[in-house]
Amino acid sequence: MLGGVTVPFEKGLLGRSDGDALLHASIDALLGAAGLGDIGGQFPSSNPEFKDADSKDLLSRVATLIREHGWRLVNLDATIIVEQPVMKPYLEPMRQCIATYLGVEPEQVNIKAKTNDGLGVIGAGEGIIAQTVALLEEIK
Repeated sequence: MLGGVTVPFEKGLLGRSDGDALLHASIDALLGAAGLGDIGGQFPSSNPEFKDADSKDLLSRVATLIREHGWRLVNLDATIIVEQPVMKPYLEPMRQCIATYLGVEPEQVNIKAKTNDGLGVIGAGEGIIAQTVALLEEIK
């Protein structure tokens, strides 16, 4: 799973939950922008409730939490850095999925993908990086 979408590939992502690096980065960006800590603080790995959790559900819970704290998402911008597989066919479905679980319009979510040009751990195909920035505005 990446961005809430199944991406067929011989390698997968490891994690205590479903390992969705893009949704986890998005959750951290949203919580950080709202001053609500991070994913580990909200969904601690020590809590058995979150073992094998669906990251889409966690994202939806965070969307509710930020609204309850008086914030509204203006936009979310994400970059996936991975050598393989090619991400282009999955970017729009990821965008739609994230927008749905956040309860926003797809135009408020942007996702792009880059490679690491064969350099380092990422370039060797041994990892993935997901970077996300969220802009929130206070609900008046």
